[in-house]
Amino acid sequence: MTISTYPSTLSLPQTNPGVATVLEYLIIKFPFIDAEVWRQRVSDGKVHYHDGTLVTAKSPFKAQQRICYYREVESEPRIPFEEKILFQDEHIVVAYKPHFLAVTPGGVFVNECLQHRLRKSMGFEDLQALHRLDRVTAGLVMFSINPETRHLYHHLFETRQIHKTYQAVASVNENENIVGQEWEVKNRIVQSEPRFRMQVTEGDANSHSVIRCLEQSNEKALFELHPVTGKTHQLRVHMQSLGWPILNDKYYPELQPFSADNYNAPLQLLAKSVEFIDPIANQTRSFQCSHNLLVA
Repeated sequence: MTISTYPSTLSLPQTNPGVATVLEYLIIKFPFIDAEVWRQRVSDGKVHYHDGTLVTAKSPFKAQQRICYYREVESEPRIPFEEKILFQDEHIVVAYKPHFLAVTPGGVFVNECLQHRLRKSMGFEDLQALHRLDRVTAGLVMFSINPETRHLYHHLFETRQIHKTYQAVASVNENENIVGQEWEVKNRIVQSEPRFRMQVTEGDANSHSVIRCLEQSNEKALFELHPVTGKTHQLRVHMQSLGWPILNDKYYPELQPFSADNYNAPLQLLAKSVEFIDPIANQTRSFQCSHNLLVA
């Protein structure tokens, strides 16, 4: 059994879903975790309020309370790829995340994620990711290490002042030369079934990307992608909508049967660079990882 070194947190909702206790809420909030598991966690002192006070089986539900709990998994795989720190000051860290490594705990990954690795190697207990990348996507991730200035960097993401560039490789028709062409994709993306997949539907657009072909070789092409919005799986869905699903994507265009990670065939999507005006230094920050995707 592996238990997270650091707690996950949640805030109890403003509207009570019909429960009397915190424990009852946790049971309905996480239906895939057996109720007895939550009862045992509470009994063992593994659930507490943000101030450290333990949650008991009789602790009443109160809206907006912050609850901390510790994720547990039976067996946690080790991801055999290493991260790299590109930048660090007293406020933020910018790091390269390899394919297959989660940014934060999720699924069968508790301590084997980029956030935990950096906390452990750098000694910053308060280090927190400012945004997310899919576990199967590689590239740059920004972290806050100063709680007092964290909101300033969150605001950059909320107001779309972070400019990100991605690379992707897809199969194309070798008889069609698309190098230099550009596409502006705007559509409405919503949850599909199962809920971790997204799909394009009718309605007002809530997603926007600009995609350009940089290079083409035989039946593959390298694309540069600029997400204007940040919907879940946006770039993967937009590439599929153009008729060029990203190579080695297990979700799009069709959901593949569950299988172990194939480290020799990573998703060909890379968060290549990030640029923004630093709200503390009031100067332009521009970071680019040295990794590149290849079409040869």
